[in-house]
Amino acid sequence: MMQLLQNIEFAPFLLSFKLAGITTLILFVLSLPMAWYLSQSTSRFKPFLEAVTALPIVLPPSVLGFYILYTLSYNSPVGAFFEEYFGIKLVFNFSGLVVASCFYSLPFMVQPLQNGFENLNKNMLEASYIAGKSKFQTMLKVALPNSKPALLTAIIITFAHTVGEFGVVLMVGGSIPGETKVASVAIYEMVEIMDYSSAHIYSALMVTLSFFVLLSVYIFNHKSKFSGLHK
Repeated sequence: MMQLLQNIEFAPFLLSFKLAGITTLILFVLSLPMAWYLSQSTSRFKPFLEAVTALPIVLPPSVLGFYILYTLSYNSPVGAFFEEYFGIKLVFNFSGLVVASCFYSLPFMVQPLQNGFENLNKNMLEASYIAGKSKFQTMLKVALPNSKPALLTAIIITFAHTVGEFGVVLMVGGSIPGETKVASVAIYEMVEIMDYSSAHIYSALMVTLSFFVLLSVYIFNHKSKFSGLHK
């Protein structure tokens, strides 16, 4: 067992964590105003916007990955623009993985934040508006500090979901060591070559990580609800 652990290359895990960290940070910045708008909106187009943001949950990763790959490739206007004017190739490299991960993990950031904002005391928000604070100030200084369980859930679940991505990242990034070969892709390749011992270790690490991520979320939310009942 110790010899197997010594032979395990942890670079794919480090790359997965790097991808998950960058994706989570980008999605937090982008999803915060989006979730706030959806939580406060009464527009008839709100269900349409919610369906669009939730689409990656139900779409097969191969379908989403194919359209992202096509959009970012040099044959598309988007891919050609970035390559010609900025010299950036958005497929089969880490930058492409970040873009793909942001699309794939979007609902896991937006939905918890939106639910947290929707469950806030409306009187508290109205008091903020009466005090002269703008909607943006209310979101940052009132809504966000009072939505800590939802915020933590959104961040942790988005990070964990990105670490576990496979179909989308494989289609957009392939398997380039040190560049796009994340942990899930490494496990797939180990199974392909029948290196089941290494696959077991990688998979066990992923299962352990996922379990403790979910456990931490549930413990925090439970403590938050418990403390709220005793205030």
